[in-house]
Amino acid sequence: MDKTWTRARVADRLELAADVMKSAPDVKPQGYFNSWPVYLSTWADQVGQEPRSRRPLPSARMITEADEAMLWLRWVEKDIGQVLWARANRKPWKGICWEHGVSRATANRRFEFGLAVIALHLNGRVVPQRRSMDFVIAQVS
Repeated sequence: MDKTWTRARVADRLELAADVMKSAPDVKPQGYFNSWPVYLSTWADQVGQEPRSRRPLPSARMITEADEAMLWLRWVEKDIGQVLWARANRKPWKGICWEHGVSRATANRRFEFGLAVIALHLNGRVVPQRRSMDFVIAQVS
């Protein structure tokens, strides 16, 4: 298997990190409890209801990989990192464009540039500072 990082692999890892963060249990203040009694439903109460399935908690490896992927966002500028994280959380482009005040093409260019910068860092290559975004994006397949 080829170990070089591509923009697609970086995007997949960021999406996995966002999914892990969504499935993690909520953080509650210390001493949080519920004083209501537990309602025990009978078989008759459950007739016609959809079964509630819970997603399994993420494994330790998934959490470690998610933490590692979130640290990658420090290699890019703040606005580009926000676009990357919003897309990892599957936020629509329209909301991202409104939030940042840019066009769809500019938001997509920042997204691709951010993925390319992260992939270059992970591959151990230097990110060209005085080159265009398109040149940097072309450096990573």
